Amino acid sequence: MRQDPSTDLKRRTKRFALSVSVLSLVQGIKRTTESEILKKQIVRSATSVGANYRSACRARSRADFISKIKISLEEVDETQYWLELFFELHLIEENIFTELYKEADELIAIFVTSAKTAQQRKE
Repeated sequence: MRQDPSTDLKRRTKRFALSVSVLSLVQGIKRTTESEILKKQIVRSATSVGANYRSACRARSRADFISKIKISLEEVDETQYWLELFFELHLIEENIFTELYKEADELIAIFVTSAKTAQQRKE
């Protein structure tokens, strides 16, 4: 029996949030006012990706689905922004940055495709 693709993406977005959360909370980033603000921002946006995707899976209409998928897209894009800041401020190693940034790029591609497909079916 084939598993629902949405279940795979739910797991993937949760893994992404956990990876980013562990990175920003546990990896020994020096506690400063600035780093604490960045940590909160990246955790908020990374965890919002999966939460909004789950909400999209329960959408009441195609328009609702598209709206929520676009919110997931915005949140993963925002997470990339915070990752860039972490990296440019030398708060995370390049290999961690590269891995998480690549995953964010892949999630963006999935959400863009989902939104476009849903929009085309709507018309």
